Amino acid sequence: MNSKVKLIIKVVVILAIAEVAWLWGFCRFYVGPNQMAIVTAKNGDPLGPGQILARPGQKGIQEETLGEGRHFLNPIFYDVEIIRAIVVPPGKVAMVTSKVGSTLAEGEFIADRGQKGIWRSVLGPGKYRMNPYGYQIDIVDAISIPIGYAGVITSLSGEQAASGQFAEEGQKGVRRDVLQPGLYYVNPKEYKVDVLEIGINQVSLLGRTGGKVVTKARQLGQNEALNELQSAVLQKQEAKRQDYFSKRSSSSQMQRGMQGEQVSFDAGKPLASVAPAPLEEGEMNLTELVSFPSRDGFQISLDMTVEFELAPDSIAGIFRRYGDLPAVVDKIIMPQITSISRNKGSEYRAKDFIVGEGREKFQNDLTVSLEQTLGAKGIKVYNALIRHVEVPDQIREPIQQASIAVEQDLTNKERQNTARKQAELNTELSLIKQRGEQVMQETEKIKAEIAADLQKQVAEIQAETLKKTAEIQKQTAAIAANKVRVLGEAKASALQKVEGEKANGLQLKTTVFGDPVAYAQWRFADTLNPEMQLNIIHSGEGTLWTDLQKTGFAELGGAKQLKEKKK
Repeated sequence: MNSKVKLIIKVVVILAIAEVAWLWGFCRFYVGPNQMAIVTAKNGDPLGPGQILARPGQKGIQEETLGEGRHFLNPIFYDVEIIRAIVVPPGKVAMVTSKVGSTLAEGEFIADRGQKGIWRSVLGPGKYRMNPYGYQIDIVDAISIPIGYAGVITSLSGEQAASGQFAEEGQKGVRRDVLQPGLYYVNPKEYKVDVLEIGINQVSLLGRTGGKVVTKARQLGQNEALNELQSAVLQKQEAKRQDYFSKRSSSSQMQRGMQGEQVSFDAGKPLASVAPAPLEEGEMNLTELVSFPSRDGFQISLDMTVEFELAPDSIAGIFRRYGDLPAVVDKIIMPQITSISRNKGSEYRAKDFIVGEGREKFQNDLTVSLEQTLGAKGIKVYNALIRHVEVPDQIREPIQQASIAVEQDLTNKERQNTARKQAELNTELSLIKQRGEQVMQETEKIKAEIAADLQKQVAEIQAETLKKTAEIQKQTAAIAANKVRVLGEAKASALQKVEGEKANGLQLKTTVFGDPVAYAQWRFADTLNPEMQLNIIHSGEGTLWTDLQKTGFAELGGAKQLKEKKK
């Protein structure tokens, strides 16, 4: 290998090492978790008119951002800015306002992707890397509809819907469809959502205090985050309602001041000067009361509570025509209550409102009329309850005295009836006591008769038992005697037969030997020990010792030999 080749190789190796050192030492950068990198190109084609973000090959802030990880860019040609990525937490939505794209049509303010303005679609919970130089991100709460409520949707963009009609797709106005309880990711710039109660609510008119609207209590769930979102939605709705009542109250006071009017109750105390009672959650103040002239010309004021419900299938129409619940109460329910109360109340005399039957009839007539009138408007009425009636003193006192006299007379009559009933009761109690004693005596008699009968039956049973026992013992003794007799006869017969047979056997044996002596000798011989041996010693020449030696008894151990011989 010549020197030129070696030089080239060295140069290539040096350049490779230098490139690696340049890349890893000066061009390398790292984007960490939940971050993004904004790249600005220092060279390239200039941006077009009105263009903010640059596309590849153009000079300026690049539209595309870089995500997490390791990247390599030449610092001579690019600047890098690392910022936090956009994180939308659960229960939130992100509204995007685009600074780039085509221009919206005149009169439009909601844009689609690729257009300038507030995007129609929102970003749900998650992580996003959108260039902040081209897009403004605003994170707001999602809409959480609590249980027992419905969300009425009002579209804020598009052409205005025809008067008295629901808004269709692409139109501005109240939509027919409502949101059921749940979590919704809605663009608040495109849609306004009002939550209305769909359960039973109350309108209470409480005389001096004017009255209040009591709505149903919210049902809390197990998810704390959802409870907070629902509370935020309800607080916003409550603020709208209080603002409505505040404006309405101010307007009413101005009109009364201009007309020189003063609304009074009973003693002439102005209603507006009465301090309202403190409100709890779900309550709204009212300033109206129910007051009307009776048929006989007396001014009647009363406390009333009307229970009503906004029908779920017609709640959107009610909101479109009248507005939120306070407006419904103010524009529909309260005028109907006061109007029907006056119309129906003028048919009754002042006395009827004091006597229970007349007031109950008025309450039933009022309930039926409210059900029919408000039911045609999609509002269900369940009850109209009359609690307290204020009648002028000049008519109330005589009526009360007359009523008290009537009631006193009725009370006296009832006392007389009670005394008579008490006497009858005492008589009946005496008869009951007497009859009880008779029953006890009859019971004791019956018990004695039953006891005597039982003793008689027991004695009869015992006598019969003894009789049966004696008979059984007699039969047992007879059987035992018969057993002894039979056994004795059997033993005697057996003994007779055995001994007889033995005698016959001896007789036969004697007959066989032919001589009784011979038979006796045979019997003697037969009874001898079979081991017995007989030795016959004959006497001859010699002495007795010699003869004993011949027999073997004289030798030592003769006894042993004798034993062996016996064996």
